[in-house]
Amino acid sequence: MGWERRGRVAYVTLRRPHVLNAMNTHATLDLSAVADAIGDDSELRVVVISGAGRAFCTGIDLKELSRGESPLSYHHHFERALRRFETMDKLVLAAIHGWCLGGGLQLALACDLRVASAEAQFGLPAVVESLIPGLATYRLWRYVGMGWAKRLILGGENLSAEQAQRIGLVDYVVEAAAFEAEVGRIVERFLETASVGCRLSKGLINQAPDLPYELFLQRYLELQAVAQTSDDHAEAMAAYRERREPRWK
Repeated sequence: MGWERRGRVAYVTLRRPHVLNAMNTHATLDLSAVADAIGDDSELRVVVISGAGRAFCTGIDLKELSRGESPLSYHHHFERALRRFETMDKLVLAAIHGWCLGGGLQLALACDLRVASAEAQFGLPAVVESLIPGLATYRLWRYVGMGWAKRLILGGENLSAEQAQRIGLVDYVVEAAAFEAEVGRIVERFLETASVGCRLSKGLINQAPDLPYELFLQRYLELQAVAQTSDDHAEAMAAYRERREPRWK
């Protein structure tokens, strides 16, 4: 596991290519530590998560699982990392190529955006191992609806990138030859929108399925007050008056 900073963007790379970036307990601890470091960095605005080698991530390491070397603590550590990415005040993008299976898809679902190479494959095969596919059971239906969530979780089938985009699981599908360049273009686009208002909107969207209207309205009004009195809002208004692009803090 590794990550590097390029300006205000953090690039996280899953580095177990010899097992298609399958995750063991040590890898989940590394991922959690990376998520903490990035989440605590107030200068970063966008995070890109990708996999080294031929795959994004194929989930839990089946060789270790079959040897009884994947304790239940694996699931605790892995979900802690996913939740940190999901709730941090950065825009998190999954750059997906090759296989995105099991925990790999769980990780992608915890991101804000999913960009897939056209040859990518998606699936949740946990039921084949008589396991539950983590909190894909919590997140997946929010993107694709209950019908598709049940079909993918209970049936264990794989989807192509095109199919995944069609049902709302993937936001962008890009030809393999243009993948890195297109990911870079999308990152630049979201850097341009990563204001305080944008980052607060991420948190508000995440809460939407779980709050009744009155509580959600109250939370929205609280956050709107923060957004409208922020330095970024003042900069946006100055940029509007001066007919230039805003420069976020």
